Amino acid sequence: MRVSGPLGPYADGFGAELSRVGYSRNSVSLQLQLFAHLSRWLGEEGLDASALTPATASVFLAARRAAGFTSYLSVKALGPLLGYLRGIGVAPPPAEPSLTAAEVMVERYRSYLVCERGLTAETARGYVDRVRPFLAGRAGLQGELDLQGLEASDVLAFVLAQCASRRRGSAKLIVTALRSLLGFLHLEGELARPLAAVVPSVAGWRLAGLPRALDGEQLRRLLASCDRAVTVGRRDFAILTMLARLGLRAGEVAGLGLDDVDWRAGEIVVHGKGNRAERLPLPRDVGEAVVGYLRRGRPETAEGRTVFVRVKAPHRALSKGGVTQVVAAAGRRAGLPPITAHRLRHTAATELLRAGAPLSEIGQLLRHRSALSTAGASSRMRPSTMRRTNPAKKPCSTSTCDRCR
Repeated sequence: MRVSGPLGPYADGFGAELSRVGYSRNSVSLQLQLFAHLSRWLGEEGLDASALTPATASVFLAARRAAGFTSYLSVKALGPLLGYLRGIGVAPPPAEPSLTAAEVMVERYRSYLVCERGLTAETARGYVDRVRPFLAGRAGLQGELDLQGLEASDVLAFVLAQCASRRRGSAKLIVTALRSLLGFLHLEGELARPLAAVVPSVAGWRLAGLPRALDGEQLRRLLASCDRAVTVGRRDFAILTMLARLGLRAGEVAGLGLDDVDWRAGEIVVHGKGNRAERLPLPRDVGEAVVGYLRRGRPETAEGRTVFVRVKAPHRALSKGGVTQVVAAAGRRAGLPPITAHRLRHTAATELLRAGAPLSEIGQLLRHRSALSTAGASSRMRPSTMRRTNPAKKPCSTSTCDRCR
């Protein structure tokens, strides 16, 4: 494709880069058409590539819409193009956004969680996202952050507003993050008195609300919903098999690397919570599912060394959210109620318990630190079955006893 204008010298390199990262021939053609239109427009405006700021890109998109184009009309559509031109130093990098006082405090808190508390970047991001609305609500008209006037009533009002319509698990995460933030603000001298203690606890009962495990028929339908004749079906089948058989978390599946699979020993290395790396056996059916994907599904243009990557180009690592979406989509295809990746973790625990495995072995597979967590993961079994797995404990005859219920 001939590209005229100031971007003409970079067209061949842009097309080659798109092919390298896995774009199809048709997608490369469409991207080059957009590239050619932008180049012509820059020439008509008397501009060159160095003028491709976000503001200029917005003006171009407005002109493209006015000209009657119906596709590639958003800033996101210009992402591959601008990313390439910025990468080779032709287009200027995007300007750093000016941070408000609330965002500056958010970044200070994030740094504290990672550097002082030793949290992973992903865990710190979860804490930050949950308390960002609280700090934003303390911003004044001029952007200043009012923390000295913070009262216990303000904290309680935020908790009630945020948690009223949420499930218990989500509400508990919010109050935990808020306590952490208030402790940090007091430690930094931003609050004259500690307010973490005024954050109320979320009402709930131990082991209540745990997701119900899938039964055998539901699990069969879930796995059968993956069309293993196509790439996406082979990838999704391998992910679902790994979740259901090994009880991995969504983030652990997303983070699994090619070097984490020891085919000779029949083991995998799982990078779990707290930066812990632990070895698990690789069952035959899980290994076959992964091999099927690696041989006939994982693209040669995949970036990085993760096992599972995106189906659409660029073929980067599949995220934790992507694994969650794989499970949700499979559930819809199988005609099941909405399910999550964590429900398959409970399914793995329950299946082991039904097979007669003791809680200690189930806890080793799930990598739990406490026996209570393992009991919770498989608590949807019948009470009589649960008692049989621990014959040393004799239940009392009172049906309302909290210890035996």
